[in-house]
Parts: sequence; structure tokens; C-alpha cells
Amino acid sequence: MLEYKIEGGNLPVVICSPESGQTLCTEKGSMSWMSPNMKMETNAGGIKKAIGRMFSGESIFLNEYTAVGSRGMIAFASSFPGTIIPYEVSTNNGIIVQKRGFLAMEKGLELSVYFQKKLGKGLFGGEGFIMQKITGNGLVFLEIDGYCKEYDLASGESIIVDTGHLAAMAETCTMDIETVKGVKNIFFGGEGVFLTKVTGPGKVYLQSMPIVNVAGAIRPYITPPSSDSGIKISLGEN
Repeated sequence: MLEYKIEGGNLPVVICSPESGQTLCTEKGSMSWMSPNMKMETNAGGIKKAIGRMFSGESIFLNEYTAVGSRGMIAFASSFPGTIIPYEVSTNNGIIVQKRGFLAMEKGLELSVYFQKKLGKGLFGGEGFIMQKITGNGLVFLEIDGYCKEYDLASGESIIVDTGHLAAMAETCTMDIETVKGVKNIFFGGEGVFLTKVTGPGKVYLQSMPIVNVAGAIRPYITPPSSDSGIKISLGEN
């Protein structure tokens, strides 16, 4: 079993201690630091898998890090303030993840593209038409934007989620789109036209601070000023 610890509070990093011969896989640029005995190898894992990762928003190539000779140490840091969660994947217990939610995983797991069955779900559900699916047997680490709230839904139990706040869900869950009812609610409620409905059984992971919401909030403050918006000072005429 992989030994690890998650540190850093709201700026988290997962520090793993793989045994000799144990391998961890991640996207390029996700490794933060490691011991000298960690051997790196870049692998596309086959054309079909590489194309699937490209469409799911990830890099075509995965980096594999293997401990050689003795127990190693390798750290993977989150790319955005939030939470890192571990998830144990097993047969019939895969997980569906938002794009850019995958951080690192044990070798033997498979990261593939996951298409929503209905086009409307992809266009209006907030997570995009394409998500990621992780299957196999092993441990995966996911990065969540902001605080992560977990719900364990019973069979037939549902939760309504605002756009972008669905970070991940067990593959046993189903997702559908609901239209906000009432003209006033649509135009003046501030919640948009569509909401995501997730139905169990299975775990659902929600995020409090989607990066797209943060980008929208700060956009007005980083827009370059127009050429005539500066203060003009007239010195008058002599």
C-alpha cells in the first residue's frame, strides 16, 4: 500500500513514499520535488489513451516516477488553492472527475475520456461535454478547487448542484440537467438557466471555489485600461 501524507492546508501538497519498484503517474509539470532515487520516464501509453487524455483536457503524455533501490519520496502540489483528496479505485468503483482534476495516481490505473451520454448535459452542465474517468485498482489523488464537501448518496437520492461546483462523482452515480423554473428566477435569480442533478448511489465531491468563478470575479480588476482612461493634467498656457 502506498504511504503518503497531505500537508499545506489551503495550499496543499501530497508527499508520497513509494517502495522500491513502486511507480506513480502524473501529468507533466505536476511533480514538485523528489528524492534522487526516483527514476522518471515519459510515456504516452498508446495512441488511443493519449488521444483520450487530450480530449479530456489533460496532457497527451504521462510522466512515470519509480523508486529505485530503496523507498523514495515524491511530492505533487495542487495547481490552485483548494484541497487534495485520495480516492481508492477498484473494480466497479471508478470515479468521474472534472477536467484538470487529476493530480497523480498509482501505475495500473487508467485515465480515459468520459463523454456525457446526452449532448445537453455537456453543453449546460457546467463541467463541459468531456470529463475524465479513472478505472482499475489503486489510489488516485484529485485536486479540488477550494473546500471539498463530500456526500454519500443512497440509491435514488439526489442533490442539485450549481454550475461548476461538481468536482467528482463515483461512476455509479448518474448526472442530469434541470432547467431553473420560473422566468423571474432565470433572469433575476443569478443562478443561470441550468442546474446539475446528481443521483446516487455513490459519493459526490463538491467544490466551494471553482476556478472559473474566481477568474470571472477578478476579470474586471485586471482588464487593461483604455488609452484615454488615464488622468490628464493641463498646465495651461504661458
